[in-house]
Amino acid sequence: MNPTLSNRPSTQPGSAKKYPLRVKIWLLTGLVMIFMQVVIGGVTRLTGSGLSITKWEIITGTIPPLNAAQWEEAFAEYQQTPQYQKINEGMTMGAFRFIYFWEYFHRLWARLMGFVFVLPLMFFIWKGDVDKPLLRRLGIVFLLAALVASFGWIMVASGLINRPWVNAYKLTMHLSLAFLLYAYLLWTTFIVLYPQKAVFHISGGKRWIIALTVLAAVQIMLGGVMSGMKAGLYYPTWPDMAGAWIPDVLLSASSWTVENFVDYDKTPFMAALIQLLHRTTAYLLFILTLVFFFKAIKQVLPPIFKTTLFLLISMLIIQVLLGIFTLINCIGTVPVGLGVWHQAGALLLLSLYLLSAYQLVKPRN
Repeated sequence: MNPTLSNRPSTQPGSAKKYPLRVKIWLLTGLVMIFMQVVIGGVTRLTGSGLSITKWEIITGTIPPLNAAQWEEAFAEYQQTPQYQKINEGMTMGAFRFIYFWEYFHRLWARLMGFVFVLPLMFFIWKGDVDKPLLRRLGIVFLLAALVASFGWIMVASGLINRPWVNAYKLTMHLSLAFLLYAYLLWTTFIVLYPQKAVFHISGGKRWIIALTVLAAVQIMLGGVMSGMKAGLYYPTWPDMAGAWIPDVLLSASSWTVENFVDYDKTPFMAALIQLLHRTTAYLLFILTLVFFFKAIKQVLPPIFKTTLFLLISMLIIQVLLGIFTLINCIGTVPVGLGVWHQAGALLLLSLYLLSAYQLVKPRN
């Protein structure tokens, strides 16, 4: 695939609707709020706060404990969970309030997003600011948001019976749906901001950027599994994995059992496999993006696309470094700050892959 720029840029055909400034600001606000929700979710997960609230009450759950008696009741409910009994037995009320705050903040922010999306949308529909194509897209956004919320509770529920942690696979589904929601809303926002964008063509560029974006999505999913399994704690070294390039447990045929995939926290097998896959995919994504960058940058490119490429490669390097620093600091516990920055970096990197793709792929309303 050798990108060569066509000398015939064109404009997307058709009379695309020009949306009011308030709609654009509203969509950008939604993107920022989803981004922050992912960050807050990362803090919630890394501080072990996700299981502190044992009920899913959409309306009444908006109000936190307001007096000592209500706090004691909430703490008593948490004391019945496996996480408290197996990990946090003897926890003080102050420590409980800390983890309760992050889970409560995570849920409160989600409720706030609901109001920010629904109320302005009703106003925009009344004013005729949104057309049918955009309304269809926003309907998908609401559907994805509902799925994210539903899988959030399914994830939490998985840690309230027998297990002291949420199930890594369900956590990955919840996180992946959140990234999908953000990505779909971001693409929709691109269409609203630039409905009549100039379309230029790079030979093979469309295939390159689609492949890179898909690979980045796979890497994010692997990162979710790795985070859910706390796989970094098993092999906190780089570039090797505890002195080996491939851990011995992966070379043993007896380790490749269904039980090791399901009960992943009983042996180091899945931690080794997921971390190896996460590392390998990171190397592959890094190398292929560099190849695409150096091939494309030789061409005569529109300024905005050239800037996007430099931002993409810069964020990729930052993300790789964040991943390495997070890993080598996983001594006994996953570092909260680095872990959250690494998760936020993944969202920013995905945004730049999508921005690159939008400039090469003609959008469809």
